[in-house]
Amino acid sequence: MTKETCAVERAGSRKSRGDHGDDGERAERGDRAARHFTIHHDGVTIPVSRGGRGRLLVLCPGLNSTQADLHELTELLRHDHDVVTFDLRGHGRASAADRYSFEAFLSDLFAVMAELEQLDLPLAPVLVGYSLGADLAMHYASERPGTIAELVLIDGANPVPEPFITEADAAAFLAMWQEMATQQGSLRDTARQVLLTAQEIFDLNVEVDVVRSGIMDRYRKIDRAISMIMSTSMAGDSGEEPAPRLNRNWRAGIERLLHEQPHIATFWLDADHRLAFTHAPEIAQIIRKTQPARPTP
Repeated sequence: MTKETCAVERAGSRKSRGDHGDDGERAERGDRAARHFTIHHDGVTIPVSRGGRGRLLVLCPGLNSTQADLHELTELLRHDHDVVTFDLRGHGRASAADRYSFEAFLSDLFAVMAELEQLDLPLAPVLVGYSLGADLAMHYASERPGTIAELVLIDGANPVPEPFITEADAAAFLAMWQEMATQQGSLRDTARQVLLTAQEIFDLNVEVDVVRSGIMDRYRKIDRAISMIMSTSMAGDSGEEPAPRLNRNWRAGIERLLHEQPHIATFWLDADHRLAFTHAPEIAQIIRKTQPARPTP
């Protein structure tokens, strides 16, 4: 059983400051050289990487995932896109924070996007989000209409008809995240570390149920193309509950969305919620086909 989520509040105005000093090192990867810098806002430091060539694409990770975890997908996308990735607070090389609410994570995305807006880019970026990152991307796009070109949501931002965490399942979910937190000990001080406690992860998952209960209104505000890449077995392929119920709920959410928004392009991958790590080539290929090619300078 796999699970990852988020919650909702308006982002409001965000203050950020890009720091391109000593962090402006370049990691050469052929024609896809990556540049690294940091953004300071809200008392946290957000590490950002940018590299590739083509149209700008911003990739927002999810809860319990980092830039390093998404390395394969990032490198594949950089063949055709100028890709910006970053770590959310408390993840990877980002600093710890005193709050890990959905609003706080959303402010991290706002800070990154605000930094990119200062570059006076000729074209609006494609915004891609994985899991929690998909929900963050959806909220950003609905609050800043016209600032993105297209939206790609990977296994997130799903208007599920029923909450994922019920009172009956709460103890099992908390135990699962406690085990994950224990395993995280071996990743401490690495690019894949996650500093959130099991309780903080649990609380965010409870929040996401609230967020997704009202996310249909967010979809109605977006006039840009939306593509969704979803897993067929979000909670795994176990025949034991609650996995089958969670998977049915996951598919029901997308069916509900498409009934109202049939223009949304939807792709299903035979995978669980880890699809961004296990099916990176397929995801990159879908994004490549759904994004019209643009001439590279």
